[in-house]
Amino acid sequence: MTASTFQVEGPSIAQTTVQAAQSPFPAATLLPSRLTMTVPRELVHRAAVAEVMLTGWQRLDDTRFTLSAQWPRGHSFFTPVNGTHHDPLIAAETIRQAGSLLSHAEFGVPFGHQFLMEKLALTVHPDALRIGHAPAALDIDVVCTKVRRRGHRLTGMCYETTVRREGRLTASGRISFTVITPAVYRRLRPPRVLEAGFSPLPLTAPVAPETVGRFSPTDVVLSPTGEPDRWLLRADTRHPILFDHQVDHVPGMALLEAARQAATAKLGRPAFLPQVLDCEFEKYVELDMPCLIDAVRLPQAAPGDTETILVTGLQDDQPAFRATLTAASD
Repeated sequence: MTASTFQVEGPSIAQTTVQAAQSPFPAATLLPSRLTMTVPRELVHRAAVAEVMLTGWQRLDDTRFTLSAQWPRGHSFFTPVNGTHHDPLIAAETIRQAGSLLSHAEFGVPFGHQFLMEKLALTVHPDALRIGHAPAALDIDVVCTKVRRRGHRLTGMCYETTVRREGRLTASGRISFTVITPAVYRRLRPPRVLEAGFSPLPLTAPVAPETVGRFSPTDVVLSPTGEPDRWLLRADTRHPILFDHQVDHVPGMALLEAARQAATAKLGRPAFLPQVLDCEFEKYVELDMPCLIDAVRLPQAAPGDTETILVTGLQDDQPAFRATLTAASD
């Protein structure tokens, strides 16, 4: 199969020679080998171009791909941890985008089909997450496994990712998801959420931002319940990152953020950096029903071991999602 690439060719030598003669700047500054741009936002299910992390991809064979990405030194939501490290959740968002891109661009999934994330696992290497003097340029290897099809149509798969920064292992992850056609999606969802005039629950008050590792109350996704280690999910559908576009349920990345904030509060560590994250999504979390978030500390195998928090989401007395987050070693 022929390779597919997404890149922008730099100007020709003849073009840059003419430009150099007409410009007061050194000719070397006019000779880029390749111009960098993000992939089309539609391929990664983002409305805002600024939230696209991926910058290119290339097919290696039927199931292996290489991608490129960039993380900014600062971000309005994926804020640096303790001012020194890239947020691990930006890595989770990056590998999520990889699956959407490949599904549409390489596996032929039409726009309008829905993606139901089933599992997400992520391990980061804190030393490689340190913020430098320039945005982090990343190379991502992707291997697709358990590719499921109905006829020629992709119905789901699992894919494993390895993220490197200047050759250094930075993160590794695994995601599995199901692809749902528009017709099936309409049958699966409660009719009320697809009707005009559907509205979510009124927005509840946030917990104190500093208790969950946040600076602004607008970025807090937990509300107090009056019970220890239990919160109400706070889903602000106006949030420009977590709700980048209109949806009829709580996005998976918002649930990951809820898990991270709950673990941060449970540990009492505002600069909590999760090194290992493992999440399973049981069902859609509805916007018009309360969702309770609980956090418990799991037993340590030995004194001094890293701490792990189990976070669960419960809606309508049914498990909605569960996540374990393990803190990086001090």
